Amino acid sequence: MPQNAADLLVETLLDWGIDTIFGLPGDGINGIMEAIRTRQDRLRFIQVRHEETAAFMACAHAKWTGRIGCCLATSGPGGIHLLNGLYDAKLDRAPVLAITGLQYHDMLESFTQQDVDLDKLFQDVSVYNTRIMGAAHVAKAVALACRSALARQGVAHLTLPVDVQEQELEEAERSPRNKPHAMVARPAEGLLLPRPDDLDRAAALLNGASRVAILAGRGALGATAELEHCAELLGAPVAKALLGKAVMADDHPLTTGGIGLYGTFGTHRAMAGCDTLLIIGSTFPYVEYYPQPGQARAVQIDRDAQHIGLRHPAEVGLVGDAKAVLEALNARLQRKADRSFLAECQKEARRWRDVLAAGLEPPRQPMHPGAPLAALSRRLPADAVVVTDSGHNTGLTARYLDLGPSHAFGVSGLLASMACGLPYAMAAALAFPGRPVIAVVGDGGLAMQLGELATAVRYRLPVKLLVIKNNTLGQIKWEQILFLGNVEYECDLQPIDFAKAAEAIGAQGFSVNEPGTLEERMAAWLAATGPAVLEVAVDPNEPLLPAVVSQNYRQHLDKALQAGTAGAEALKAALERLPAKAMMEAG
Repeated sequence: MPQNAADLLVETLLDWGIDTIFGLPGDGINGIMEAIRTRQDRLRFIQVRHEETAAFMACAHAKWTGRIGCCLATSGPGGIHLLNGLYDAKLDRAPVLAITGLQYHDMLESFTQQDVDLDKLFQDVSVYNTRIMGAAHVAKAVALACRSALARQGVAHLTLPVDVQEQELEEAERSPRNKPHAMVARPAEGLLLPRPDDLDRAAALLNGASRVAILAGRGALGATAELEHCAELLGAPVAKALLGKAVMADDHPLTTGGIGLYGTFGTHRAMAGCDTLLIIGSTFPYVEYYPQPGQARAVQIDRDAQHIGLRHPAEVGLVGDAKAVLEALNARLQRKADRSFLAECQKEARRWRDVLAAGLEPPRQPMHPGAPLAALSRRLPADAVVVTDSGHNTGLTARYLDLGPSHAFGVSGLLASMACGLPYAMAAALAFPGRPVIAVVGDGGLAMQLGELATAVRYRLPVKLLVIKNNTLGQIKWEQILFLGNVEYECDLQPIDFAKAAEAIGAQGFSVNEPGTLEERMAAWLAATGPAVLEVAVDPNEPLLPAVVSQNYRQHLDKALQAGTAGAEALKAALERLPAKAMMEAG
């Protein structure tokens, strides 16, 4: 039976199905840690090396499982460290509960040590946020926090003074209006569907269109069959936002692949040529890659009415679960006899894949950064869980690694934070024991959280890290050059031997410096027991370009290269090789 406030907090978490907490001990949460220790047969505590990782892992756990991810940090700096991972959860709508400590209740805001008002600090990131005032406040606050995180798909935050954590329940005095009653520890869920007349209007619009394109995102996961049927009926090419990469197989004849900076020839053709756009579960943020203003009418499906028309004007908004909405919509659609628009986009999609493949042949030194991803794609287990960090490695994964509905894929979406790759992978290994877990990371992002490899070693998590090593912040470098026409500045990195670092931490390390050793080393890396790192040295000059480089971007490139960007001649040579040459010519 619970004895004090911390006991009651942890028992309530268990009631809500929380069985894992990610965190780092500290004196501001000693009472909570003791309550966890005495329940370790029912509750798993994963000790990390940095609280940011705890929040990333809680976010990833929520994304992987659909259940509440929970992280715990001490007062002051511990709580502050959580914020980056919590904003990842906020922006990607993952249900996460963050618990933090505070100083003694009668010392708050008196300039004592680590005196930070974390409930004020967390106000923006949270859908529910409160300071627990006493043991009589715990049960209701924790239940509301859990319910809010699930109902509003976001971050709930609870903070407890250290002495309140140990307040005995029998000593807790209730206010006259705080009558004890049990709050049912389960979410109240229902099937969200649009109005029938909105479905009729959407079907009429789509049936009357000549050239329909579909943009599918993370909200379409779980609706693969319905999405494919819809696309087949409409003769519509399907572009995939990054978080929706696994919603349809990358080699499926109805998809054109990614969109945006990581897009393809086929997707560019679909967006430039469609007269109607169907958006399914996506808030892909880069509006310049959507159809031009006035070009295409739109229907949008989303669980959140607030998202309707957010990126592109939507004539009809269908608010509801993607699978159920598509089932109802498909029943109203007429199969289009004219498949010419789809055929045009499919032709461009095939040309894109041919150009990518041609760019990898013959193998060269330094290695094309797409080569290790293409090699991994050929070896990828059918049930693999794949994550990426944020940066050049993300685009390489989007373009060269084929995934499909049998896979799971995760990345920091709207926040696009570096240092997310390893935490996401560790959370996946805990959520899906027995499934292969592979993280594609850059040398910049991994360096930020390299110490967390010790967490993977401690818990024997068999994560496999593919490190794309170019000794530069590749995406930032090309953003400076391409987006603004500026001279590249301060993007190069001090090299780290990640294979040796992995071995020093207790993992296995493998290195590839020449194309001829890639296949052999990759096979050994994938077969390794426990956490393992494969560092692949790649060409730092390989461009990161959109599939179709605009005239404006070409002018920026010329300006930056002529103004003194280091290694300009090597960069110019890279722009003359495939696939960059084809992207430049496509504009």
